[in-house]
Amino acid sequence: MSIIVDIDVMLAKRKMSVGELADRVGITPANLAVLKNGRAKAVRFTTLAALCEVLDCQPGDLLRWEPETPGDRDRDRDRAAHESGASAPAGSAP
Repeated sequence: MSIIVDIDVMLAKRKMSVGELADRVGITPANLAVLKNGRAKAVRFTTLAALCEVLDCQPGDLLRWEPETPGDRDRDRDRAAHESGASAPAGSAP
């Protein structure tokens, strides 16, 4: 994925735990972990705003864009196929 989530960087700078951030933002630690680990497919602006308020930062401090490489696209395609239960296209690596 080309969007990188840097919540862990801000947590370290603020010396705050995932549990404390989740509690202060009003989301579950599990949902925060999904976002923090880059597995989220979307984030609500209200959640992003709450994260920025609690962490005293800007959205750009939490999210950044990096160009995808061909390997990233293949990995994302294979992950999506696995999650949907479909098999990968013929001729692709396992």
